[in-house]
Amino acid sequence: MHRHTSITGLTFAGLLAFAATAAGEGDLRTQAKALFGALPKDMATHPLKPEQVALGRLLFFEPRVSADGTVSCARCHQPALYGTDALVKPIGVQHRVNPRNAPTVLNAALQISQHWRGDRVSVEDQASQALTGPASYGNPSQEAAMAKLRAIPGYRELFAKAFPGQAEPITAENWGTAIGTYERTLVTPAPFDAWLAGNDGALSPSAQAGLKAFIETGCASCHNGSGVGGAVYQKFGLAEEYWKATGSREIDKGREDVTKAPADEYVFKVPSLRNVAMTPPYFHDGSVAALPQAVQIMAQVQLGKTLPDGTVKDIVAFLESLTGTLPAEFATEPVLPAAAFEAPQPQPASDAGTPAESLQR
Repeated sequence: MHRHTSITGLTFAGLLAFAATAAGEGDLRTQAKALFGALPKDMATHPLKPEQVALGRLLFFEPRVSADGTVSCARCHQPALYGTDALVKPIGVQHRVNPRNAPTVLNAALQISQHWRGDRVSVEDQASQALTGPASYGNPSQEAAMAKLRAIPGYRELFAKAFPGQAEPITAENWGTAIGTYERTLVTPAPFDAWLAGNDGALSPSAQAGLKAFIETGCASCHNGSGVGGAVYQKFGLAEEYWKATGSREIDKGREDVTKAPADEYVFKVPSLRNVAMTPPYFHDGSVAALPQAVQIMAQVQLGKTLPDGTVKDIVAFLESLTGTLPAEFATEPVLPAAAFEAPQPQPASDAGTPAESLQR
């Protein structure tokens, strides 16, 4: 099952042929432009509303809506760790472990869906559904979560400004819209983008050699588009079973658990590689800690190739050129409206044993 269609609708072979025809095999920049394209200034499908962006930023860092008052979006997507938490698997509400590694929130709205299995259609959908995720915010209902938010006086006016004309603007839908709107501003232009735009000095010779190898080896068959990934679903382990190379403790069936289609066994959303050098550990289960090892494993299990150490080093140099500048409104945490958190009632002992496999972020 090869799902190598890029976000442009062309196959990888078609894209590569177009790039080669456009400027000849020797013009690496033209090939790269055809394969990846320019990074947008934001990821909005419509004009962003400043009031919603400002509110969404507050809500992104707001923990008092969670069941135990400790979990916000920033719990798993920390600015200091480039929008991740550096854990194999995130620890959510009441110390519950999420079933999969937390991908970076940076540039996330560029992707076709959210979560490794693509079970959230957008950043807005992900934010809304997280309110009741057992290992996310852990609320019994979205309305229960909003009741906590309404109890914080400072939010009433902020929601009214962001969503004018609504009788009750503090809703789960508006929560998702505000956070999603904020996340659509989290774009991280990188040296690679400067090089694509014509700055010859933005990429080192090793990074340029790595880009060439990245294309010619076949990595760009899945990792293409402006996100350098995130545009398709693909089976993890096309050439051999992935868990044998990664040493994974558990075998995850991927999208098959979502779609119930046997063809989706071991299929995951191809992750974006932007900021990948800053966001270990790697893969859906966080099974690999080092980027060079992850590169070699991907060549092995996806392409059936063993890369020379020099090639791996160059590809890593290219991937490091995808490390972008953190948005100013993400790099620092905001001051939240003042209010105390009302401690929840103790939960029955039976709730503490929720298996990680059943938890959804």
